[in-house]
Parts: sequence; structure tokens; C-alpha cells
Amino acid sequence: MADVLLPPAPTLPGARHLHSGKVRDLYELTDGPHAGHLLMVASDRISIFDFVLDSTIPDKGEILTRMSLWWFEQLADLVPHHVVSTEVPDAVRGRAVVCERLAMFPVECVARGYLTGSGLLDYDATGEVCGIALPEGLVDGSRLPEPIFTPATKAELGEHDENVDYAAVESAVGGETAAALRELTLAVYARAESLARERGIILADTKLEMGARPDGTIVLADEVLTPDSSRFWPADDWRPGRAQPSYDKQIVRNWALSAASGWDRASGEAPPPLPPEVVERTRSRYVEAYERLTGESW
Repeated sequence: MADVLLPPAPTLPGARHLHSGKVRDLYELTDGPHAGHLLMVASDRISIFDFVLDSTIPDKGEILTRMSLWWFEQLADLVPHHVVSTEVPDAVRGRAVVCERLAMFPVECVARGYLTGSGLLDYDATGEVCGIALPEGLVDGSRLPEPIFTPATKAELGEHDENVDYAAVESAVGGETAAALRELTLAVYARAESLARERGIILADTKLEMGARPDGTIVLADEVLTPDSSRFWPADDWRPGRAQPSYDKQIVRNWALSAASGWDRASGEAPPPLPPEVVERTRSRYVEAYERLTGESW
């Protein structure tokens, strides 16, 4: 397990800090009209290979928040979302939302329309992804015959999510809920894949988090369809058989693994601070993804 060191979460008036992840800080609101609700704050932190870097990407938290809000609107007729309000403390305005308390399902709901990442590793080893047999001859970046539901366990901070088969989801949440999660995940992917394709972007895969209200209603939570939770590729650069250019932190990963960084991944040490040009190139990719998908200027 990587040693994940997080900076102290900011103190916010009328809010009690509950938890910090690699990118987000979670609070309980204790005062005001939304007391008892949660406040989810997206920071500018960036993580690679289970390390949270000392360097940050300016505006990243706000980009992720605004992109999620845009997607929640596009998906509102498919599945309700957890956002209650965007009226948040001034210190985190633009990068935070007030959201519902939900009973979160202990599974990452992943949909894949293309083969890459951990799915490719599983396929190369077994010919399957999460127990789903796939045709022979697929390569990195291949489009799948149809999108598939490939769930994963939720890992602790500093550990990797682990792909599991559908039976593991049924065991964790029950057959009826498992079927609903699969159906909703694939419906969200289909809607988002179509919208992204209209804008010249391929949505290769996406990871969703869902929870339940007290009445059992399934709700889409956390972030949704951002470059941190999804693989977005420029459609005109798609070439199966190689790693695809991506609207995410691949720039940071590539630099960290290059000789220029001086970092040895096997050392167990965190990567060094990012050079300014890598920070700016990464920020530009996040901005470009936001603008191309939403049609809004940053």
C-alpha cells in the first residue's frame, strides 16, 4: 500500500470535517438552512499511482465540480443525483456542493465501451473482463461489441480498486439492487457516450458511485463523468493498438515515469514536484475537456 499523505483539510465555518480522499474533502454542515447535509469539496490535488502529489493543478477542483453539475443535468431523467445546493461557504465557492446523506453501495459501478487499463490487463490474462468473455483479437483501445458492466471493489485510500464479477455485486447488495445498479450504470454510459461523441470525444469508460435514500431510491453521487473518473479520448486521434491520447492526468503519469523526473516507481517514495510546464499542460487538458463537452468557455 502506498503511503498517502494528505494536507490538512481547511477549517470551514459551520462545518465539521469528516473525511478526506485523494481529491475531495467531506464535511457535515452544522449551521444554516442545510444543517445535517454534507458538503463535498473538490480540491486542486492530483494523485498518480496512489500518491497524492505535493503539486496541485490550478482550477482543477472547480473544473471537476462544474463538469459534474453539467452532467447531473444531462442525466436527471435517468437517475436522481445527490446535489441539494451550490450555495456553499465563500472559501470553497465554485468547488463545492451541498449534497444528500446516502447509504453508499460498497461497489464501484464501472461501464466500459472500449478495452484499456485494468480491463485490458484482465483480458490479456484470461480473455475476460469481470467474468464477461470477450472476442479474441482485441487490443488496447478496441471498441467492444457492446458496453459492459465491470464493477470493482472500493479500495481504502492508497490501495487499488479490484475488479470483481457480477456475482460479487449480487453478494454485496442483493440481486435486485445489483440488477438496478447495472442497468443504471449502462444507461448513464450510453447517454454520456452519445453526448460526448457528438462533441468529438470518445468516452472509453467511466466509474460511478451510487447510494440509496431511506426510501430505497438509488441516487447518483460523488463526481460524475469527469476526467478523474472517466477516460475521454479525442475521437479523431483514436487508433486501436496503442495507448490513446487522453483528457486526464496522463501527462503527469508520463512525466513521472520519464527519465526527466528522476523518479523510480519501485522506490516506494512519492514522485517529485511537477515542473510548471507539466502543471500548465495538465490544467489545459482539463479545461479543454470541460469546454468541448459542455460547450461553455472556461
